[in-house]
Amino acid sequence: MTPEMLDLARRNAAEAGVDNVVFLQGYLEEIPLPAASVDVVISNCVINLAADKRVVLREAARVLRPGGRFAVSDVLADPDMDPAVRADLDQWTGCVAGALTRGDFERALTEAGLTEVDVIESHRVHEHAASAVIRARKPEATEDAHG
Repeated sequence: MTPEMLDLARRNAAEAGVDNVVFLQGYLEEIPLPAASVDVVISNCVINLAADKRVVLREAARVLRPGGRFAVSDVLADPDMDPAVRADLDQWTGCVAGALTRGDFERALTEAGLTEVDVIESHRVHEHAASAVIRARKPEATEDAHG
């Protein structure tokens, strides 16, 4: 987000009378929040633009509180997406070339420590890709054996 985008978001929130939000500028790979401080991570089609999606998903899991929810809309690549599409700059900016497959997204969420992974494809956005809603949850904290 640019500073101008943040200013607009803050103005829109103020005009709507919403005072329980904070807008921060940062990177997906380094969210400027402490660990276990967020109830829900939401995103609308930006994870596929990150160079290392696994880092982004680990970072999302880091900031989620135990029991927190991950709920994003993103693009999923078909397993047979050809290398020419993956290398096409227009397809990168169109959110297709950098997309993970469903299986890769599910594995990356699980590796990040999230559970209850659910992926629901909604519609095709390209011959080799679909839009999807992806949900997961950070497990509730459990007491250790000494607790």
